[in-house]
Amino acid sequence: MFNMNSKGIRRKKSSLSEVKVAVIGARGVGKSETRYKHEVLVDNEPVLYEILDTCPKNEDDFPSPDTLNWADGILLVYSITDRRSFVHVKKVGTLLNDCDIPLYLAANKNDMVHLRQVSAEEGTILARDLECGFSEVTAAEQVGPVATVFQDLCKAVLAARRKSKHSLLERMLGAKTTNIKLYARGKSDSALPKD
Repeated sequence: MFNMNSKGIRRKKSSLSEVKVAVIGARGVGKSETRYKHEVLVDNEPVLYEILDTCPKNEDDFPSPDTLNWADGILLVYSITDRRSFVHVKKVGTLLNDCDIPLYLAANKNDMVHLRQVSAEEGTILARDLECGFSEVTAAEQVGPVATVFQDLCKAVLAARRKSKHSLLERMLGAKTTNIKLYARGKSDSALPKD
């Protein structure tokens, strides 16, 4: 379903950022249960996606703790032609809203507006409630918009990583900075007391 072109990316895998994305949604929303890797450019930097496309056995199935612990980001997918798929994603999103994992909401089958059961406004409201990005796409026909969805989620994951590293650094240094006196070099360095 989600195929992105990665021509021209030739770097050592160790220089790649790796982003693990779990695609979560109800049955019949245009997903297939697979796991694959794909290399793309995001903001001119190579990124290796590992994508786990999940498929619940029934409507009440939620992502497993293993899936949630594995994923760096979650792509929630529903079909605009299936209200039950929207309700399912809404329940999962509410469950995940307390987690510190970046989310993105994608409404699939946008080419079937004549069968629409979920309005774009409802998707926008849910995305606002979940504090995540939102797009309506046609995954079967529109590679570009689908790639943009993954790139937006990837950017959110990388931003969360930077924030987490910055926060950790602040916590580590913040505790120490109260005991450190800063030394500023000035004209009177020669007048410093000698031991």
